[in-house]
Amino acid sequence: MSNMNNVLGIIPARGGSKRLPHKNLLPLAGKPLISYTIKAGLEAHCIDELMVSTDDPEIARVSVEFGAKVPFMRPSKLAQDDTSTFAVVQHAIDYYKTVEGKTFKFIVLLQPTSPLRDGEDVDLAMKFLYSKNADSVISVSENDHSPLWCNTLPDDLSMNTFLREELKFKRSQDLEKYYRLNGAIYICNTARLLEEKTFFLKDRVYAHIMPQEKSIDIDTRLDLILCEILLTEMLSTNATCEHCQ
Repeated sequence: MSNMNNVLGIIPARGGSKRLPHKNLLPLAGKPLISYTIKAGLEAHCIDELMVSTDDPEIARVSVEFGAKVPFMRPSKLAQDDTSTFAVVQHAIDYYKTVEGKTFKFIVLLQPTSPLRDGEDVDLAMKFLYSKNADSVISVSENDHSPLWCNTLPDDLSMNTFLREELKFKRSQDLEKYYRLNGAIYICNTARLLEEKTFFLKDRVYAHIMPQEKSIDIDTRLDLILCEILLTEMLSTNATCEHCQ
């Protein structure tokens, strides 16, 4: 008989990365990138157990140092460029069920490339899931620029048909709001996740809107630089507020 727990938090962090080598351990304001997501997971009241799935011994060591569990080393076949997120999550679920005898009602996936999301954001997303009686909640943020002002270009770079006629005289504030996946939080009912093999369920899936300033996703060196500037400013503001108290 499995021991049913409520929520398993999974941080997927493989060692390989082409754009930013070993990016999960890159320093951000003096700490490894992954440490911010571990902190968020540990501070989230809704998560019963937080673990890191990695194939990299150094990531495993740092993860344990910052308080996460690393109950296994992920096999290399599940740490390739084309490995799906679902395969990584399924592997973790199978481990807990077969080795530790634990099952979980919900899975919370926290990608380490979203360092500005905190524990409160995770708890708010879970509360939103319950309020909507949802089976899945995925975090999004408002687009910086409307995709209605985007298009492909022909070889000669002509812009004759770049914009639709009805958009040519509209101001940006008059355009409909668009949202993007920000990669910070994915929550899903475990049974439905295993059945449909995706967090994007056929129904009962909702968007949890997060502020843009918490939605930086580290993919390039520029992302890292901008994030450090924003994080340093946030830490400075928080320190000033605490001093004022």
